[in-house]
Amino acid sequence: MLKVIGAGFPRTGTSSMKAALERLGFGPCYHMFEILTHPEHVERWLPAASGEPLDWEQVFAGYQSAQDWPASGFWREQAAAYPEAKVVLTVRDPQRWYVSMQNLIDNGPRRAFAADPSQLPEKAIAVFTAMGKMGPVLDRIGRNAFGDAWNFEEGMPEEKIAIEAFERHVDAVKESLPANRLLVFDVRQGWGPLCEFLGVDVPDGEPFPHLNDSESMSRMFQELVAGGDIASAFPRSH
Repeated sequence: MLKVIGAGFPRTGTSSMKAALERLGFGPCYHMFEILTHPEHVERWLPAASGEPLDWEQVFAGYQSAQDWPASGFWREQAAAYPEAKVVLTVRDPQRWYVSMQNLIDNGPRRAFAADPSQLPEKAIAVFTAMGKMGPVLDRIGRNAFGDAWNFEEGMPEEKIAIEAFERHVDAVKESLPANRLLVFDVRQGWGPLCEFLGVDVPDGEPFPHLNDSESMSRMFQELVAGGDIASAFPRSH
């Protein structure tokens, strides 16, 4: 049963939120990294590429929370499917977000879509193949956000269009949910607002986790291409 729904775009602190939610007892938290470490999960998402409804109980089997795309691309559907779940909309400065999204896409999905599996080490093949299969799903999410002409292979749209989409998304989430169900959250605020919203205690003496998913993604792909283990390049909460 999903208890916390993430509605924020990627690069709004979603890796930090994953770690924080898991530390607070709302784990495991579903994130794009889950697909990379469990490539078989791609099959759960493929119906969305053609607009078919997803089986959320299957998609989130074993998970209590979600952050990041692809999950946050379907926040409306999840909010309807789990009416008792709370929603966290992560936000950040739009200009900084835009630069981070460019870096993330260049170091992640675009690299995977362009890869030739026959030239990869064995451990990397499943991950790159999974990301390639996710392409149509991610394209649909991106088109919903940035416009019908957009696709991952071309990277981010121009800054003005992207920032307008970001701000439009924030407004849409705010307008769609009652205040007692929604937290608009910047991870720089730390534990306080998040713990108060979720009704849990602030971890004593522990700093709020601050993870950089763009750096982690880049490091992960470098490890994979070099024949390493994906787990060694992956951020984990403790």
